[in-house]
Amino acid sequence: MEFVIKSLLLGVGLAMDAFSVSLVSGLSEPKMKVGRMCGIAAVFATFQAMMPMIGWVCVHSLVSYFHAFSPFIPWIAFLLLAFIGGKMLIEGLKPCDGEAELCKIGLGMLLLQGVATSIDALSVGFTISDYNIVEALWSVMLIAVVTFIICLVGVFLGKKFGTCLAGRANILGGVILVGIGCWMLIKHFLG
Repeated sequence: MEFVIKSLLLGVGLAMDAFSVSLVSGLSEPKMKVGRMCGIAAVFATFQAMMPMIGWVCVHSLVSYFHAFSPFIPWIAFLLLAFIGGKMLIEGLKPCDGEAELCKIGLGMLLLQGVATSIDALSVGFTISDYNIVEALWSVMLIAVVTFIICLVGVFLGKKFGTCLAGRANILGGVILVGIGCWMLIKHFLG
């Protein structure tokens, strides 16, 4: 039972950045269909599950290399989110011809968001490093399910608010993404 609770709590904690970015995805595309909403949530869930598993593998095989890489994780996340957010800000400031769909987030941008919001989850590999392979897989599966649900709610809420904000949603979304990137960097410096 402790294993399940720990995994669920890890999932909730890891999903918070992805939840915020899911809101932005919903904001930028207020006419989004349910299948696309599920796809966006699935991308974030996949990355949030993959990164701790990659961290687990690193702990069990490439420990010295992983330690050398860990100080750069917040910087990489910041740069990715600043790039994505900046691009959204520029797109939001351009005339969108009244069509919110023209400001839709593409697959490449969505994958970058998935990496940016989950890269700090690599370090979760340390917290699950005492698990055997089966336990680690179960843990990341629970993390993925929790992330999927939280991100689906985020996209839905963003979509609802995006309808109200119409053409200015990309500006708000860009500001939010840059803010998340800055917050991740500040958190790193504050310890």
